[in-house]
Amino acid sequence: MMRLTAGDWVFDSDTRQLIRAGAPAPLSPKAFALLELLIRERPKAVSREAIHRELWPGTFVTPANLANLVTELRAALGDDAREPRFVRTVRRFGYAFSGGEAPTTDPQGRVSFRLLWGARELPLGAGENLIGRDPGCGVWIDDTEVSRRHARILVDSRGAQLEDLGSKNGTHCNDHRVESPRLLADGDRITLGSATLVVRAARHAESTKTAPGDGRRGPVVG
Repeated sequence: MMRLTAGDWVFDSDTRQLIRAGAPAPLSPKAFALLELLIRERPKAVSREAIHRELWPGTFVTPANLANLVTELRAALGDDAREPRFVRTVRRFGYAFSGGEAPTTDPQGRVSFRLLWGARELPLGAGENLIGRDPGCGVWIDDTEVSRRHARILVDSRGAQLEDLGSKNGTHCNDHRVESPRLLADGDRITLGSATLVVRAARHAESTKTAPGDGRRGPVVG
């Protein structure tokens, strides 16, 4: 599942909807698939050839088909081709998604990341979090299909970024092989061998302040 908020709209791959200003935005299946692809690969630019393979596998279509989809997508997002906020044109190459509120850490560290593996919750700390079969890894996955140092998640001011470390069986995110560092979002599924982990990102509210004259300490919400 991928869920992303930007501007006045919300993209939800699980419900297959684009919600804008609280109402479903009209979007054709191909335009939705294009948006999903660009969000999935953010912040990388996606070539026109790669988009063609994803949207029209084994089919010949004219360049106008993609141009029309981009126009439809920008209209649904309230984007402007001359001053794009979300769908950026990369001249002589393709397109890139350049907006959204993916979970990121702030100076107070009020966003925390963790991985769910079955009934286990595996917290991620700031900096490098190694994932692998080696007991010395911060995220220890005792699975024979997982390499000793399989992958890592780097948590910094940008958020949580997943990277494969040359593992034998590869690292996948939402069923797509991770071949370069990739920013994670809440609900992303990471697959390493036969192990599947779900990313959870939580933004914590400020602690409740103590009212004057009240000796009790307010609860921490988050």
